[in-house]
Amino acid sequence: MTKTALVTGATSGIGKATAQILAKNNYKIILCGRREDRLITLEKELSAFTEVHTLTFDVRDKKAVFESINSIPEAFSKIDVLINNAGNAHGLDPIQNGDLDDWDAMIDINVKGLLYVSKAIIPQMIERKSGHIINIGSIAGKEVYPNGNVYCASKHAVDALNQAMRMDLNPYGIRVGAIHPGAVETEFSEVRFKGDTDRAANVYKGFEPLHPEDIADIIHFVVSRPYHVNIADLMVLPTAQAAATILKRDI
Repeated sequence: MTKTALVTGATSGIGKATAQILAKNNYKIILCGRREDRLITLEKELSAFTEVHTLTFDVRDKKAVFESINSIPEAFSKIDVLINNAGNAHGLDPIQNGDLDDWDAMIDINVKGLLYVSKAIIPQMIERKSGHIINIGSIAGKEVYPNGNVYCASKHAVDALNQAMRMDLNPYGIRVGAIHPGAVETEFSEVRFKGDTDRAANVYKGFEPLHPEDIADIIHFVVSRPYHVNIADLMVLPTAQAAATILKRDI
């Protein structure tokens, strides 16, 4: 039976790669993101493999989240898999120099956005007593590094919410798990450094980081396990990375 997966942050990086691999493995896909042009392009690509529906909204916008998810047509309305992937880092400053707008963006997207989307979808999973939620965390949710302060705090919150969701939804047979990547080469660093591509490129210099497809492949593995198997918490690093600030660079 074909399952339906909803992926947030689907316009790039891990979200896009996840939508691609699930589409090629017989999942109907609901693509969610802010950039409508990218959603349209990806919808055309994936329509060669499966049925696709797009939703354009910002996870920070509570009203838009609920209106968008409530607008899903009947053919896509039974959401079997929720991939809470939308997230961002903004700035890399010591706490005393932190930008308040950056702090708001990270908390609103990484924490509140995840909660809004989950709140909109969980009731139908509870009603069916079936469903699978994958929360995309970060190594920053497992340890703190200098100047990571609020970003690390937001990803620690994702780690805590993942555990709490698993407990609260256990009576309904809903699987909940998180994947916490280390260094993945996506738009992440470019966003963090406000479009400074040279500084972003230096983050991945001298070693091979993870690629979005690496994480997408793991997500597909996790959601395709037999229903009695729940991979609850998984940290994934490139071979060159031993911890958030320990990297073997060949330079």
